[in-house]
Amino acid sequence: MKQSRFTQEQILGVLKKHQAGALASDLCRKHGVSDATIYTWRSKYGGMDARKLKGLEEENAKLKRPSCPCLHFDRLAQCAQGPTDSVREWDRKRDQANVRKKR
Repeated sequence: MKQSRFTQEQILGVLKKHQAGALASDLCRKHGVSDATIYTWRSKYGGMDARKLKGLEEENAKLKRPSCPCLHFDRLAQCAQGPTDSVREWDRKRDQANVRKKR
């Protein structure tokens, strides 16, 4: 995916100027983008402000993290040592939980 030359905060700044009444052609000339780029940004970031955008980014980061990181790291450390009774027990409990969820 192509990386943007502008951060999301910069894009929001340009859009605020456009909403305040600045002409799109003047903004394009100043920032070195086309008219189509300004209107694409407007359709993508139109109703957002910086706080809302930051909140969405924090929420996405939180969702990407595992719910219980210690459990996963313990599991990886145990797997590196080879299968033990505790690893087999952990697998059995996980499988039982998955069966209960499916019912």
